[in-house]
Amino acid sequence: MRPNSAIAGVGGAALSLVLATGLAAPASAACLPKHVHSEGTFQAYAPGATAVTYDQNLVPAGAKAQVNATEHTFFEQKTTVVLTVQGLLPNRHYGAHVHTKSCGAGANDSGPHYQNVADPKQPSTDPAYANSTNEVWLDFMTNENGDAYIESTVGWVPRPDGANAVVLHDHHTSSDPGNAGVAGPRLGCVSTDF
Repeated sequence: MRPNSAIAGVGGAALSLVLATGLAAPASAACLPKHVHSEGTFQAYAPGATAVTYDQNLVPAGAKAQVNATEHTFFEQKTTVVLTVQGLLPNRHYGAHVHTKSCGAGANDSGPHYQNVADPKQPSTDPAYANSTNEVWLDFMTNENGDAYIESTVGWVPRPDGANAVVLHDHHTSSDPGNAGVAGPRLGCVSTDF
């Protein structure tokens, strides 16, 4: 019986330490990941539209997009972004990135790519800043139905109100110096409040 009481004593002391310091409080809001969800059907711009097409030949009205993001801040800083699209052109390459502003009436209204460490020179084409670890790149190729699922994880969490959209571009993203981050014209946009 004595070993059990010794274990109970150690357990009681550990419990007292945990309660006093709050170290084992996994239910606190600071410990829980933040989940972000946005979805919409592409349409011409209208106030309040979530998914906007700027080129209906390449992002047809009626195509759909969904963005899900999970931001972790407790043990490590990381963000996973998942983009799902349906009804785009079949068997076609697109580029996609997280941008700084929400979708607007014009294709450039969504601002530049969101960068964890911002390039002082914008638009950024320096591969030291315009790369898949400092930005969220979601390049994809659609299947025969025009659908795709893309996931990207980066080792940081966006600054509050710093990242507000996922923008679809004309082609996959370049990583070449002088063209780093370039993916062609903006074809569509999904407002997402990261």
